[in-house]
Amino acid sequence: MILAAVPGAIVPTILGVPVDFILFGAILLGVAIFHHHTFRVALIGLSFVVAYKLIVTGFNTGPGFGGLVEHLKREWVILTNLFLLLLGFGLLSRHFEKSRIPAVLPRVLPHDWKGAFWLLVIVFVLSSFLDNIAAALIGGAMAHTLFRAKVHIGFLAAIVAASNGGGSGSVVGDTTTTMMWIDGVNPLDVLHGYAGAGIALVVFGIPAAIQQQRYSPILKHEHQYVKVDLPRVGIVTFVLMMAIAANVIVNVQFPDFSDSFPFIGAAVAGALLLTALVRRPDWEIIPEAIKGTVFLLSLVLCATLMPVERLPGASWQTALGLGFVSAVFDNIPLTALALKQGGYDWGALAYAVGFGGSMIWFGSSAGVALSNSYPEAKSVALWLRHGWHVTVAYVVGFAALMVIAGWHPHPPHKAGTTSAYLGIEEIHSATSAL
Repeated sequence: MILAAVPGAIVPTILGVPVDFILFGAILLGVAIFHHHTFRVALIGLSFVVAYKLIVTGFNTGPGFGGLVEHLKREWVILTNLFLLLLGFGLLSRHFEKSRIPAVLPRVLPHDWKGAFWLLVIVFVLSSFLDNIAAALIGGAMAHTLFRAKVHIGFLAAIVAASNGGGSGSVVGDTTTTMMWIDGVNPLDVLHGYAGAGIALVVFGIPAAIQQQRYSPILKHEHQYVKVDLPRVGIVTFVLMMAIAANVIVNVQFPDFSDSFPFIGAAVAGALLLTALVRRPDWEIIPEAIKGTVFLLSLVLCATLMPVERLPGASWQTALGLGFVSAVFDNIPLTALALKQGGYDWGALAYAVGFGGSMIWFGSSAGVALSNSYPEAKSVALWLRHGWHVTVAYVVGFAALMVIAGWHPHPPHKAGTTSAYLGIEEIHSATSAL
């Protein structure tokens, strides 16, 4: 038994493991086994966790329903941002697909496996300055056209990995790196995360591209005239610019207001509603997208309820392990705890927690968003079996990062560092990765 966050309360354990984590592990196992019923499993699991916290341990914010309400008040911004961004970028990806730009790509991409690889490179670059959800969905839309709607699960895993890896070295490319920047970490201190992410891209990208080429070769339409829908291109550009502007204005210029309202999600939703006067979005996808979104929000909320008050000592081994943990656990509180603890190499940590979520389909918001468009990807077994190269790439990329850049831990970057979780955890901007 160990002390809980609520004074005087005790956290029950089994073999030294808090029951909270056992319940969370059961939820993840249920998602892996019953992949055709992930929505129900997540909701039922969340209900059990909340009931357990209400009856037994209480919450970090206090006991009983009062503690639950306070916890939800603290988390509502990130949850609402996630909800609006997942739905918004789902609609945006349809605009992009209907713009006919993906149909133009066969003219410029190689007509073999190298074309599929360059598609992953495009996603990687997009994610360095866009939200990883947007980059993954745009990649999925391009793949849908290029491969005649037959996209291999291994290639879907690679698209998610490219979107997550692309933001790992940029403070405007991932939620975790943005958190570091706002909390005082120098942007140059995360830049070398690209040393690992770039190597990882090659390691998973080539076998994934070969998988896809064998499964469904890239489309060839060199002589076919394709008329691009310029208004839809304008809509995509406008919505993405609004997302980036909201991120810079709120999270960089006015970080104290970032946890008061879901500005980023609202900006994307507002831009889509405004541009509906020009081109009608595919509102029909919303019901199914809502199910996938609620699924992810259930897991994120469960993760925030876990008693993660501290991490092991900062080291490259801990950073490597956090990458595997982030495949099933929200990387936002993990990053916040690391910022409080100090002593990490921020570039290595950014690569680990950013790329690590790619190893399982629900390990990042990009994976959940893409699986809404490709339901066949909602199988942990198939994802691990066909996306094996992502896990290999994570380990190889981390090893390459240690060889190229080494482990250079930074001391606490500001005096009297306190947990960033209270003020920064709610950020889910156009630079996100779970």
